[in-house]
Amino acid sequence: MSTSYDDDDTELVEAYDFLLKFIIIGEAGTGKSCLLHHFIHNTFKEHSQHTIGVEFSSRTIRVGEKSVKLQLWDTAGQERFRSVTRSYYRGAAATLLVYDITNRASFVNLSKWLADAKALASPQLVTVLIGNKNDREDDREVDYLEASRWAADNVGILFLETSSLTGENVEAPFLLAARTILLAIESGALDPEKAGSGVSYGDRTLRRPGSSSRLSFGSFGSKGKKSRRVNLKEMIRAPSKCC
Repeated sequence: MSTSYDDDDTELVEAYDFLLKFIIIGEAGTGKSCLLHHFIHNTFKEHSQHTIGVEFSSRTIRVGEKSVKLQLWDTAGQERFRSVTRSYYRGAAATLLVYDITNRASFVNLSKWLADAKALASPQLVTVLIGNKNDREDDREVDYLEASRWAADNVGILFLETSSLTGENVEAPFLLAARTILLAIESGALDPEKAGSGVSYGDRTLRRPGSSSRLSFGSFGSKGKKSRRVNLKEMIRAPSKCC
């Protein structure tokens, strides 16, 4: 997997099939920035400070046989920045909605964050609910089953728990959201050329000669068989607590 940074003047041009806009939202102190840092750098971020406004990162990942570049907008959780951060919700294809399993208030307030995202982002927004800090089981204030029921009640929301400290499940929500979006494109439910979808095609001139524009998830299926819709759990390498 390759990583790109917009502030690096020496960045190489990457060949990717799709560009997806993701927003990361939730209360301050839930570990959003640490989660993103671990996803980008594969290490825990020591001495993390509260995000001021919005911070941007990107990473290119593989989903099946497709290369997908993620635009990742890490938004501040403090109320005083809400008017600023909400403007970045527009045109987002996916939102990672983060709460802290050791802080019940961060879970109770999820509905207002979700309402803002649904009102401002893509009409076909993919949402992944993330219970962060599951390494602190002894301090847990939000039960896994309770959060799972909340996700089920809000139809279409995917759910899992992560630890930005240990790295457990850190990559799973990003892959899960990206795969869900690509499946929607494949089925015709999502049009990347439609304004506000949060999705755009990559530079076709950078693709391998003869490559097809049709989606293929062959690496998730059986060799020699047609692409199939795989149970989303199959792509997460976590032991038990997933979607």
